[in-house]
Amino acid sequence: MDKKHYVYILRCSDGTYYTGYTTDPERRTQTHNSGKGAKYTRARIPVELIYTEEYDDRIEAQRREYAIKQLPRTEKEKLINSKRRDASCSRDRCGIPDDPQGER
Repeated sequence: MDKKHYVYILRCSDGTYYTGYTTDPERRTQTHNSGKGAKYTRARIPVELIYTEEYDDRIEAQRREYAIKQLPRTEKEKLINSKRRDASCSRDRCGIPDDPQGER
């Protein structure tokens, strides 16, 4: 079985968003909440996992992570909210286009 790769967005305790890449979103969220995650999140715990996208390829996932990080907050919120409107969306897999902004 091939390893899955994920892009995720966390909501930090101060209301900001943090976007990252991992192979296990739940474990990574726990790492952030333990204070051993990214420097940005250490001062903003607890964090909440609010969005994921799943990929078969690490490079694709990391490119998508970069693209999401370039989006303004309003566009990130649209992305997060589009997941909530999709009734068939699960925490690990969402029917959202890989790149809704046409970025690579």
